[in-house]
This record gives sequence, structure tokens and C-alpha cells, in this order.
Amino acid sequence: MTAGYDPSNPVASGTSDSFDRPRHTDRPADEPERLGPLPPRMTSTGSLPAVSSAEQIPANTGSLPAQQTSTWPVSAPVGPPPHSAPPMTAPARRNGVAAFALTLAVILLIVAGVQAAFIVNLQQRLGKAEDRAAAAQKTDEERLKSLEGRADKIEAKTGGSLDAAEVAASVRPSVFRVSTRYSTGTAFAIGKASAGGGTDLITNYHVVEQAYVKNERAVSLERTDQRFPARIVEVHPDKDLAVLHSDEQFARLVPAGAVPKVGEPVLVVGSPYGLEDTVTTGVVSAFRTMQGEQLMQFDAAINPGNSGGPVFNAKKEVVGVATLKAREAEGIGLAIPITVVCDTISFC
Repeated sequence: MTAGYDPSNPVASGTSDSFDRPRHTDRPADEPERLGPLPPRMTSTGSLPAVSSAEQIPANTGSLPAQQTSTWPVSAPVGPPPHSAPPMTAPARRNGVAAFALTLAVILLIVAGVQAAFIVNLQQRLGKAEDRAAAAQKTDEERLKSLEGRADKIEAKTGGSLDAAEVAASVRPSVFRVSTRYSTGTAFAIGKASAGGGTDLITNYHVVEQAYVKNERAVSLERTDQRFPARIVEVHPDKDLAVLHSDEQFARLVPAGAVPKVGEPVLVVGSPYGLEDTVTTGVVSAFRTMQGEQLMQFDAAINPGNSGGPVFNAKKEVVGVATLKAREAEGIGLAIPITVVCDTISFC
């Protein structure tokens, strides 16, 4: 194919002026010459590219053909042209972030609401559990008080269970063997503290009678190889009671508020035949009136030397003062009730 081929003028092909622009005889002289379309470029393989029907060269109408910019390759750099505006994607992205934040906030509010409801429910359940526990504790306390009341009633009826070892260990330090030049017996510290200091003790009058009648007031208190001086300060022959005083400080026993009941267990501490700290036990057998005096009968063993010794109940309280025993008989002892003793002696 010749380089200057013009399909609108086949006669001109192959002539010497094939490079001249074709002229139309019907163009006015003063009209400028119009350029025709460029021929298609040859590919690297030596063939012409295919031309679609839409790209056919139009007839010579004196107007330029419409250019199909999409057909011819353009060697332009890839990417947006210089100084072009950035793609408008920021608003959409911001809208997405806002929607996500709103959704997250709603979820957090829902979670917080659920947690608050759970906490309120848990507090209510805890409060109910505490109320039930308090009610149960109150019920248990009432039951315990009821049981204690019943136990006290039973103990009052039976006199309680006497633990002889415990009672003896607790009271023996307050019980002494009392000696004069004429006799021996037992004495014990009891009641309030003496106004002048020291300790007051109680014994039977018949224990110190001979010394007192002879104007001898000095006596001795003996216990566990120890000896303490004392003196006779008060006597009540009609009640067979005498008061001794020592400048030493001894533990004082507690008098019972009432006489024991018949059948109630008792414990006696004394010095029969001079054997100090002798302990015997028994029960209250009866109450007797002899020669106008009230006496408590018990069956705990006593012997000469027990006179003036204390008789205890299960609460370690003094309920009487051992005074007499039946001759040629066992288990018949007599004591002055503690109520009579305290009515006679002021410090009891």
C-alpha cells in the first residue's frame, strides 16, 4: 500500500503527487483547504488494525468526522492527572465510623443495663438471704433460751449434778483446821471483807468453847503444813456459832441464797480427827427441828473434827455448817442451815 493512499481519490494513488493534499473542484477558491483523516498505522506484524463500521471514513461532506477516543491507544500516565481533586470518599468513611460508634454505644448501654439489673437482683436476693439468716438465728436463740430454761428448771428440781472433784478443788483453799489447847475442829472463810482488814471465819461455838470460857482468845488455823494465828472475836452459844478473825487474806466462800431441797446432792469438807481437807458427799435427807433449832439432815459421812465445816451444793455455795452426828449410826449428820447462819452473823 502506498503511503499517501487516499480512499476518497483512488486516481491519485501511485502518482508522483500522491503526497499532495487532494483538492475538490467544487471548493470555492477562498475556502481553506481541509485535511482528511490520517491513514491507520501499521502494526508491528505488518498488518493494519481492523476498522469497525463506526470508524469508516465518512463521505466528503466538508466536516470533520467524530473522533472515537476510546479506539486509539493513548500513551498517558496511569493515575489521576496532576493537580486533580482527590477522590471524594471521606464523607462515606466518616459516616461508617459514626454508625459503628453509635452501634457500639447502644451495645454498651444494653450491657450496662443488664449488669445493673443483675446487680439489683443480686442485692435483693442477698438481702432476703440475710433476713432469713437473721430470722433463723433469732429462732435458734429462742430455742436455746428455752432449752436453758428447761435445764434450769430440771436442775432446780433435782438440785443439779454435783461434780465433787471440781467443787472440792475450788473450795478447799478457804477451809482450815482450827485448833485450841483443848480441841480441834474446822473453820472456813466466808462473806464480806472485814472492815479492819484480814479475813473473818465461821466455826462452831463448841469447838472453841473451853478456850473462850477460860478467856483464851488465841487459836491457830492450819492447812497444808501452814499455820496462821487467829482469835475469837464473836460467839453465839444459842446458835452454836463463833466468829474468828485472821490478819491474813483468804479466799472467801459464797453463801447460798436459799436452803437446798430434800434429795439435793451436797459435799462436806472438814478435818475429822484432825485429817484436814477430807471430802465426803451425800444428799440432803430431811429438815429437822431439835430443841427449838432448825437443822438440816444429810447422809454425807462426818466425824469428830468435822464440826464447824462447810456443806456445799453443786454451785459451790455454802448451804450449811456441819454440827452434829448421830452416835453409833452412819449416814446421819446435822448442819445449821445457811439462812440461820446469815441471820445470826452480820457479815455473812
